[in-house]
Amino acid sequence: MPPANYYTERITVLEQQLQQLLKKKSILGWLRFIVVVLLIGALYLLLPLGWMYVALAAVLLLIAFTRLLFTDLRNKSNIENTRHLIAINEDELKALAHNYFHFPTGIEHSPKEHLYANDLDIFGRASLYQYINRTGSEMGGGVLANWLLNPADTNVLQQRQHAVKELTDATEWRQQLQAFAKDKKIQTATQQRLQQWLNEADQFSSGKYWGWLRFVLPAIILTIIALNIAGILPYQIRNMALLLFAIIAYFFAKKAAPVHLHLSKMVSELEVLADSVELIEQHIFKSDLLAQMQSLFLQKNYTSSKALKELKKILERLDLRFNPVVFVPLAILFQWDLQQVLSLEKWKQRHHENAPQWFEMLAQFEALSSLATLSFNHPQWCFPIFKQAHFFIDGRQIGHPLINASKRVDNDILINSKGEIMLITGSNMAGKSTYLRSIGINVVLAMAGSPVCAESFGLSPVQIISSMRIADNLEESTSTFYAELKKLKTVIDLVNEGAPVFILLDEILRGTNSLDRHTGSVALLKQLIKKDAAGIIATHDVELAKLKESYPENILNYHFDAQVSNDELYFDYKLKAGVCESLNASILMKKIGIEL
Repeated sequence: MPPANYYTERITVLEQQLQQLLKKKSILGWLRFIVVVLLIGALYLLLPLGWMYVALAAVLLLIAFTRLLFTDLRNKSNIENTRHLIAINEDELKALAHNYFHFPTGIEHSPKEHLYANDLDIFGRASLYQYINRTGSEMGGGVLANWLLNPADTNVLQQRQHAVKELTDATEWRQQLQAFAKDKKIQTATQQRLQQWLNEADQFSSGKYWGWLRFVLPAIILTIIALNIAGILPYQIRNMALLLFAIIAYFFAKKAAPVHLHLSKMVSELEVLADSVELIEQHIFKSDLLAQMQSLFLQKNYTSSKALKELKKILERLDLRFNPVVFVPLAILFQWDLQQVLSLEKWKQRHHENAPQWFEMLAQFEALSSLATLSFNHPQWCFPIFKQAHFFIDGRQIGHPLINASKRVDNDILINSKGEIMLITGSNMAGKSTYLRSIGINVVLAMAGSPVCAESFGLSPVQIISSMRIADNLEESTSTFYAELKKLKTVIDLVNEGAPVFILLDEILRGTNSLDRHTGSVALLKQLIKKDAAGIIATHDVELAKLKESYPENILNYHFDAQVSNDELYFDYKLKAGVCESLNASILMKKIGIEL
């Protein structure tokens, strides 16, 4: 089924489910009202018969009211979840129409300097990250960004590909993972706070007395109160005991306050994490990577989701400190803070080794799910085939994923040996830069484990390095020309080291005069060929194409051109073999009024 049809049908089904849930909400509201009316009626009608009948009716009706209340809470949660799922499918329909600008830009992940991130639009508005990101947590977004910035090795890439292929067919599961994250975004700060607490020394568990005091102290005060009610102990002793136990409770409150302050406001995020982890635990995965990641949540004596829910409940009990009316009696009678801190420390002892990885594993599941959504949305895209020998790239009908398919023009590429430089000449606006970015961004996707926008794509594992967008830096007092030289130095250093790199250069040495530019470009090309480098260089300098005569096995001449009709330019954006012979600058200059 085409993805657009799937999302449309899914929205229809979900909207029907939502209407049923809303009707159920209305019915539950009326049922609660009826129970309240019956309770009032029971008090009026049964009171003449005796308090026993009133009490029995009140207990039964309160039980019914409580069950209705909890049923209504679950129904409200289902309503919210269904609305999230509808929104997710509506967002995907927008994305299929190339309206993806409501997704996060990932600009916070953009490094100040990187080998290709700025040139290839990896982050920011209308970026690759914005196009493919479907992660819900900050950690998930960070993992996806890291995959786009750092190419993985072949074994990891193959594992990711198998995982992405499996998740591509699990669309409802992926969407549910997204829906949980819409309730509350799990912050990196939450993971860091939890990690810091896990690394701290215990306050009470290390002492041998606290374990039995948590039971002895409540037993003493409750016994004193019971004896007072029975008339055995006077009020003075009871009051003195209450005062003493209030002082003890105050001592424990001061001890618990830093822990509570550190872990407070985590409950909602822990609930999202627990629900997400439980969804992962319950699914059956076949690929090695997904099964291995899932196993980290499944321990012998417990599941990670159960442990997270246990932690959430402890923190909820500790949060009763915010309600003095409830907390003060609990603190005096049960030493509430001592009970919860001891429970926290016991939880820490059981899970301190595994807890940190729960965040990381969820982040990786989210990143893989993002790539799987990309695969599902573009069934015509292919998964790259990797070959170990450096260097090799063979792609058919490669397109730029950020250009709408209705406007995109696809092209091929073939470089099957190191030391080969693809030299692309062409007129202005003919498509040279777009072609470089199309190749580069698909290599980035391939090296992240993603499908690519191509009919077929073969590649040897490689590190992209580009020099396409060069700007001056006023802060560092750096000119455009010097900034480009710095980037080219990075290229040369990596090439001299023998690193497996794939070079993309657009109009090199543009910041100097034409003679220096040509001389420098020739020298650079010769050095790259000498060092067996592979890459693509786009240029207006058609004279560079003559290097083919000296290096017939190394220079691959291609071009983009323009057709002219009645002083109008037409572009087909198709890559052609050979050197460009039609230039369009003069026509463009005439159009803006320059008399030639």
